[in-house]
Amino acid sequence: MPSSEFLRRRNALWRQLREGVPGTPEFEETLAELSRLIHWDRPRVLAALGWREPDVPRPQGEP
Repeated sequence: MPSSEFLRRRNALWRQLREGVPGTPEFEETLAELSRLIHWDRPRVLAALGWREPDVPRPQGEP
């Protein structure tokens, strides 16, 4: 069972993404951190938020 610290961090990251502005560096940093934490790739995290990858631009200069 995941620790309460893990669950708090995971939930905080999901909340930040729901409240964040897609396409900003801060959004991408949060998305990357959550992806590492839960072992999901970017498209899967975006899908869980109800978005498709083409609809969420990456910041300028990111692959």
